[in-house]
Order: sequence, then C-alpha cells, then structure tokens
Amino acid sequence: MDTQNITLSIPKEILRRVKLIAVQRGTSVSGLLTQTLEKLVEQEDGYARARRRHLHWLEQGADLGTGGQVVTQRDELHERA
Repeated sequence: MDTQNITLSIPKEILRRVKLIAVQRGTSVSGLLTQTLEKLVEQEDGYARARRRHLHWLEQGADLGTGGQVVTQRDELHERA
C-alpha cells in the first residue's frame, strides 16, 4: 500500500498520551492512527452497505403472506362495537 505523509496539529497532552498508548501496543503513533482510521473506514463502509441493503428491502416491500392481495376492508379492521 502506498503511503503519504500528512501534518497533524494535536494538543501536546493528547500526543503525549497517544505516544504512551503506541509504546504499550508495540507500534508507532503513525501505526496506531492508521489502525484507528482503517477501523473508521470499515465501519463507514459497513454502514453504507447496510443502508443500501435496507433501502432496497424497503423499496421491494415485505412479504406479509397475502400474495399482494388485500383480503379485508379498512372498515372491517376498524369495526366499532
């Protein structure tokens, strides 16, 4: 995978803590950020796939077991006693 350098402005205290986390995980700040951003991209891709799948399902409609035929009238369903 090709990489590209970027410049980030991060508060010093956050950067200090991120460096400690990277050391504890045996990686670099760059590696830690890459892993975190990869997870974010995967989540967004998963959300987009789920959204498309559900929109497709809504467009098709659900099978309610009626074969597309209305077997009762609205008034029958809402009869008042």
